[in-house]
Amino acid sequence: MSTFAYSAGESKPEAQISGCACDCHIHVYDARFPAAQGAVLLPPDATVAQYQALQRRLGTHRAVLVTPSTYGSDNRSMLQGLAQLGGQGRGVAVIDGSESTRTLQQLHDAGVRGIRLNLSLGVVGSVAMIEPLARRAAEFGWHVQLLMPPENLMDIEDVLLRLPVPIVFDHMARIPPEQAFVHPAHTLVLRLLEAGKAWVKLSGAYLLSKSGEAEDPALDGLARSYINAAVDRLLWGSDWPHATASAGRQPMPDDARQLDRLAHWASDSRVFEQILVRNPAQLYGFDDHIQGK
Repeated sequence: MSTFAYSAGESKPEAQISGCACDCHIHVYDARFPAAQGAVLLPPDATVAQYQALQRRLGTHRAVLVTPSTYGSDNRSMLQGLAQLGGQGRGVAVIDGSESTRTLQQLHDAGVRGIRLNLSLGVVGSVAMIEPLARRAAEFGWHVQLLMPPENLMDIEDVLLRLPVPIVFDHMARIPPEQAFVHPAHTLVLRLLEAGKAWVKLSGAYLLSKSGEAEDPALDGLARSYINAAVDRLLWGSDWPHATASAGRQPMPDDARQLDRLAHWASDSRVFEQILVRNPAQLYGFDDHIQGK
């Protein structure tokens, strides 16, 4: 069993990690906050303190907390985690559209810089809500983060093209690696990247691998297709604490090796640093002042 909660292995990454490197996709879980009705993933508690121990191993410093599907539109666990991370954290919230402008401003002041629609496992949100929620996000300069089956992306191509905010695709846009350059959704995501309308998180690779391994060579072509399309629109995320692995659906990832795989895909130290440092600083505004921090 690893010393580090919800992460296999003990060693540090072989790649050289900048002190300002950002993990752009983590969750915290706290049983004091009830799960939403119908939630599929019900993992054990995963705390900021546990994650910070992993950060010290990895050499990263910044992190983006994403409200997980477990809590629906209840952002309290994420906001509590943001308060603990201080100025080195940013948040992605889940909203249902009923929130007042004051509530959204409070989220912004706490460090939230985007909203997420999980249309794969989520219990809040729908395709019909993408545009109205994007308009609310636009008021604060936020982005819309999408997780949905790739076969459904083509159905909303026109919607995606006219959204007034950047789109961030979770987990490599969920394109099956064997469908790279074949699946029409992959072509669409590449086009949105090249047009400057979208970002892609090189996260959750183990979710796409048939072996459940982030180091699966079958993922190389998909990852590099995004790097070749728009290196300045890519982010990396560990997906800690790997809720599906905790549920026994995949092997528990080694997060140091996940970073090393990113270095393998990047094939260049400048590209590696661009994805880990400069891109997240731009999207999440890590140089901006946050009230109360």
